[in-house]
Amino acid sequence: MNDSKKPSHSVARVMLVDDHPHGREGMREILSGDRSFDIVAEATSGEEAIALIEQQQPNLVLMDIRMPGMGGLEATQRIKSRWPAVKIVMVTVSDDISDLFEAIKRGAQGYLLKNITPSQWLEYLRAVAYDEAPMSKELAARLLLEFTGALGQSGRASASPLGGSPKPEPRTTAPSATPLTEREKEILERVAYGDSNREIAATLGISEHTVKNHLKNILQKLHLDNRVQLARYAIQQGMNDLS
Repeated sequence: MNDSKKPSHSVARVMLVDDHPHGREGMREILSGDRSFDIVAEATSGEEAIALIEQQQPNLVLMDIRMPGMGGLEATQRIKSRWPAVKIVMVTVSDDISDLFEAIKRGAQGYLLKNITPSQWLEYLRAVAYDEAPMSKELAARLLLEFTGALGQSGRASASPLGGSPKPEPRTTAPSATPLTEREKEILERVAYGDSNREIAATLGISEHTVKNHLKNILQKLHLDNRVQLARYAIQQGMNDLS
């Protein structure tokens, strides 16, 4: 293979979880041609996935959302509670926003629709594996729409668009009361619009490495897990234009 196609990062150890053989076969075919991924395990249920994780130690799990027995949502929650460093991407044929928000609330890093192209799969999964995944512009817009649709006349959320209250609880203080620096607030605002690390870096005139470091600090300060939760926090704090 041409050296230009060699991964510039360490290889991601992947587990495929789908009760349908054709589903696992499809995912296997997409990933097998890319040296960024090494498929170390396959499971047919949430229960089997949990049993295999300790043995095979994957760092990226592709999880079907609908399975008999323990479904993907419950399996995701259990896996993240025991192995928080494992990244989980939900795989589904449905773009039901309630399923998506529930998956994110339970700790998933993102989602993939089964009908998108293999190149889109690979691009997104590489970004997730190497902590570079943006929240898509479409998801940012839907999150904003869902959240603003749940606002009461007081401007405070009357219902959670994520199907619950992810940590921390919504704040009612002004944005200036957040524990973030001005630069971190700028980055958080761009995350709420679905910008990638590269786009944020270009907009703010800083390096992608600096953006990644800031994002890690922001997640730690706010005790959040992923970019969707960051975007929700930014909306609650009035850090983007809701007009």
